[in-house]
Amino acid sequence: MVGWNRVSSVAAAALVAVCWAATPVAAQSQKTVPYWASISQPEARMRVGPNLDYPSNWIYRRRDLPVKVVQVLGNWRKIEDSSGTQGWMHVRLLSDTATAIVRYGVTEMREKPTADSRLLYRVEPGVVGRIAECTSGWCMIDVGGKRGYVPAEALWGAVE
Repeated sequence: MVGWNRVSSVAAAALVAVCWAATPVAAQSQKTVPYWASISQPEARMRVGPNLDYPSNWIYRRRDLPVKVVQVLGNWRKIEDSSGTQGWMHVRLLSDTATAIVRYGVTEMREKPTADSRLLYRVEPGVVGRIAECTSGWCMIDVGGKRGYVPAEALWGAVE
């Protein structure tokens, strides 16, 4: 009887793991392209085609970097980065976390979504933050625990 319970527990755990792992793939495959995603791993390879047999054309070493998904093919996503470079990435390397990157010029992060609000920080081009919300041309972003509002026009990513 003990052996049967152990087998049942292992089978149940395996079923839960399979269902949990498949959920992001299913959710992302139902989205209408283009849509925003972000890199979920500390290292992610962009490939020239939708298969591990294709060579990598870029290696990204930056978690939360925003990307635009422009095509879906099974478990592969054709993505575009902020510089316009396109290639293929496996869905496991991507997240639905809304992020953005500062496009150009030093940008002011403010306490409230107004230009005359108190200045909190200055963020440089290339800084990546998680988007909390965007409204009236301003986005509240979190950069390593520092939160504030940045003009949406200064960002590339999930600001729409």
